Amino acid sequence: MADKKVNEISVEEKLRALYDLQIIDSRLDEIRNTRGELPIEVEDLEIEIEGLNKRAQKFESEIAEQNAEINEKKDLMKSAQVLIDKYKTQQDNVRNNKEFETLAKEVEYQELEIQLAEKRIKEFGGKIDHKKETLADLTAKIDELNNHLVHKKNELENLVSETQKEEDYLLEKSKEFAEKIDQRLLVSYQRIRTGSSTGLAVVGLERGAPKGSFFTIPPQKQMEIAQRKKIIIDEHSGKILVDDELVNEETAKMESIIKFN
Repeated sequence: MADKKVNEISVEEKLRALYDLQIIDSRLDEIRNTRGELPIEVEDLEIEIEGLNKRAQKFESEIAEQNAEINEKKDLMKSAQVLIDKYKTQQDNVRNNKEFETLAKEVEYQELEIQLAEKRIKEFGGKIDHKKETLADLTAKIDELNNHLVHKKNELENLVSETQKEEDYLLEKSKEFAEKIDQRLLVSYQRIRTGSSTGLAVVGLERGAPKGSFFTIPPQKQMEIAQRKKIIIDEHSGKILVDDELVNEETAKMESIIKFN
């Protein structure tokens, strides 16, 4: 029944409802525009910090892995030294040169293992030092950005808190007035608004041209707009057109409705 009543209203009533909704939505746009680029700045900072944290975690993981490699090499060196001591002890009790030489080769092999492990430990240590320096720079950058983010969030929260109640009130009014418009027309209105850089979907005429446009509407078309017999779309801007008298009447009417105390 409600949908039927919406569809039964005259074209003039539809135009008035559309312009009323435009007034409410334009005020909402003004409120949000006072926040400027702050919401985007906050989001960009959060994304940047998240990326740097992932990089920092990767460096921490790599440092941990290389420290584990160092510990493994140190354990290998201890084991090799145990074997060297064992083989040298055995050399004292050999019965011939062949056994002595065999043990000497084993000692030499374990000494080479120790040398190779020392070399690897030095390489890992150099890589760890470099990664720690990079990680320190990253951590300092993250701290700096986090401080900046806190400042920007506080700035945004202060702006939002100043207008949040009015915004909530206008959102309710926008929903209330949107229910007066049939769905098909409402979808067109929202589509035009989304495609407009100014958020305007319904505009009046200024010096014979749609507001914000330089293309003058022919006198015959202006008469049709003033008659309010059909929905007229500007062929250049794609916006819904209404006459000046309707604009003035609805603007005066809506002043008390959208006024927020």
